[in-house]
Amino acid sequence: MLDVNICGINFKNPVIGASGTFGFGEEYNEFYNVSMLGGICTKGLTLNKKEGNNGTRIFETPSGLMNSIGLQNPGIDEFINNVLPNMRRFDTVIIANLGGGSLEDYIQGAEKLSKTSIDMIELNISCPNVKNGGMAFGIKSEVAFNVVKEVKKVCKKPLMVKLSPNAEDIVDMALKCEEAGADCLSLVNTFKAMAIDIKRKAPVFQNITAGLSGPCIKPIALRMVYEVCKSVHIPVIGMGGIDTYEDALEFIMAGAYAVQVGSSNFKNPYTCKEIVEGLQAYMEREGLNDLSEIRGII
Repeated sequence: MLDVNICGINFKNPVIGASGTFGFGEEYNEFYNVSMLGGICTKGLTLNKKEGNNGTRIFETPSGLMNSIGLQNPGIDEFINNVLPNMRRFDTVIIANLGGGSLEDYIQGAEKLSKTSIDMIELNISCPNVKNGGMAFGIKSEVAFNVVKEVKKVCKKPLMVKLSPNAEDIVDMALKCEEAGADCLSLVNTFKAMAIDIKRKAPVFQNITAGLSGPCIKPIALRMVYEVCKSVHIPVIGMGGIDTYEDALEFIMAGAYAVQVGSSNFKNPYTCKEIVEGLQAYMEREGLNDLSEIRGII
């Protein structure tokens, strides 16, 4: 009833723990069996281990959460050798989120991950391009096109491209990624935002700006997902402020095949479980047999 096929991979339901908020699944498995989820998206992985940013990393704002983690992760080799074997104990789809500071990083990372048992790769093009002044790869469509095209050449797994809402034109960005060979898209990543500590008379974050997520971004994220779904011919996974099964339904009705749940997991570790259960009950109440009956009805 809730299962969905994306790029030839069967998800038992459309609920995925979002990258950077669900760890590698182990912590949440202490609260409930995470094998009940459609999938888990790993923390952002880079070629080499990263310790992340100094200073404040998380800051609450009305109806939202700001973060400046800095892609803290064990590195791809450590993930492959010691983390992935444990993740494979979970009976769910494993999506590896891949970050990088250069095109070469992305290509090497995709090559390594393609040789493993992961099910999909999520290409995080919101990472800053260290060779070009720090502007994210996902801001200009032509830059993103080149990254996706080159990564696709070496990627042996279905390639999901995660889009930034800070792109100059989110629909054009989506179309360019599809043209470059993306098998599916996920959106939106966090919004570039800022907070100031008036007592210290200084920015809250050392990097000055940070990523904003949570319920406050949902209406904008939903609009972007709707616009992209109407424009591309590949599956879209929606995210941005999803807190309840009703939120998830909105994204599905806007055209999303599945949803990723992020910040809400910090507030309530049972959020993903409750969304799955809520969707199941909704389908039964409405007499629906398949999510395709309501997908993209708007």
